[in-house]
Amino acid sequence: MKRFFPMTAALLAVVLLTGSAWALESPLETVKNTTDEVMTRVKGEKESLQKNPAKMYDLVAALIFPHFDFNLMAQFVLGERWQACTPAQQAAFVQSFRTLLVRTYAMALLEYSNQAIDYPEQPAAQSTSAKMASVKQNIKQPGGDVMPVTYRLHGDAGTWKVFDFSVDGISLAKTYRSSFLPVLKQGGVDKLLATLATKNQEIGK
Repeated sequence: MKRFFPMTAALLAVVLLTGSAWALESPLETVKNTTDEVMTRVKGEKESLQKNPAKMYDLVAALIFPHFDFNLMAQFVLGERWQACTPAQQAAFVQSFRTLLVRTYAMALLEYSNQAIDYPEQPAAQSTSAKMASVKQNIKQPGGDVMPVTYRLHGDAGTWKVFDFSVDGISLAKTYRSSFLPVLKQGGVDKLLATLATKNQEIGK
């Protein structure tokens, strides 16, 4: 997995909405209206969050990840092995994968340094009636480089959930799928679950 991906993905994830407006706005409006709100909180509490990373874990878990479809992401990451898993293995993988992302994103958010964010021309069908949508975003890095981001969302009963997003054309789900594949080939899902448990402990220290 490219090192930049988990470190920048957290910055991108914070634009997701919390609260009732998620069901009332289009995907684009949701992203644009939420960016300042969440970034302001991160910047305003940065010193406290740096002293106590557990608070950042709570922030990510409470404000951002309720709007991710982890079940769908997990199925894509495991591919054909998902169907071969027992229900207990599926549930354990979803939880371990979620924990990995929470902790990785939380640490990366603390590195946020006031990058400017804008929105280029958007794809069609950006409306509350669409079942699938994507939102494009540009993050301007120090030095003038621009990092393009695309969120992929699906709507169900008026609620938008992210099931994947890409950074500079590289899909989060595909990146983790490639990174987990050697472990799966070596020891199957149980080996992957053990590896994730160790990784989560290391990040959580």
